[in-house]
Amino acid sequence: MSVYFNIDHIELNSDRLFFILGPCVIEDEKITLQIAESIKRITDEVDVPFIFKASFDKANRSSLKSFRGPGLKKGLAILRKVKEELAVPVLSDIHEPWQAEPAAEVLSAIQIPAFLCRQTDLLLTAGKTGLPVNVKKGQFMAPEDMTFAVAKIKSTGNSRIMITERGTFFGYRNLVVDFRNIPIMRETGLPVILDVTHSLQRPTASSGVSGGDPQFIPVIASAGVVSGAAGIFMEVHPDPEQALSDGNNSLQIKKLQALLIKLKKLYNIN
Repeated sequence: MSVYFNIDHIELNSDRLFFILGPCVIEDEKITLQIAESIKRITDEVDVPFIFKASFDKANRSSLKSFRGPGLKKGLAILRKVKEELAVPVLSDIHEPWQAEPAAEVLSAIQIPAFLCRQTDLLLTAGKTGLPVNVKKGQFMAPEDMTFAVAKIKSTGNSRIMITERGTFFGYRNLVVDFRNIPIMRETGLPVILDVTHSLQRPTASSGVSGGDPQFIPVIASAGVVSGAAGIFMEVHPDPEQALSDGNNSLQIKKLQALLIKLKKLYNIN
């Protein structure tokens, strides 16, 4: 067994597939807590490690009219409540260096969005918090090039790093997952995660809202596990059609338990 590091009380190691799950964005306190409670119940029953994710601000929405979230202060207060009431680690993304310090007071891990994975100051400030940092590979990046992002964070003395594959641009408004990326990025010795649901986006439709192909979530997730992913990232929602962000590529919560059971079995075979 290879032990990577801990995120709060959860030990990330090669013996257990772990999951980062939650809605794309914090919509309000009530629904966020409801989603977190539902996921916790399911992951406890399946007996898999679970980290809750939700964004306090989706600063890279295509349209100015799109819902971004409650913002840093209110969003972190909601995530603190999830963390304390449910005893689960919480993860969210930052978009600007100044957000790292207040976010680190609440979060269990910090995430760097794919479009910002080359932003040196952002990576350095995230690393300096000492928290685990999940860096999403840019849709425009070769897997080997993620070693440079990793080196920037490691320069701060922080080696608790995860790398997430989230698909590669395939022409306009389409993404494809090159599963060779997972073993290539595993050569860093760090845990590699597959972001299943963002890999199935249809980015930036002409309406200003991204589409998606959620019917392929089980296929892509299964292929990621077989390819050697240490963790699976998925956005889940009780009613994706009503979600305020990324509903078009989210997994409906009622489908989550069966999929987790399948992925756990695949990982144990692997």
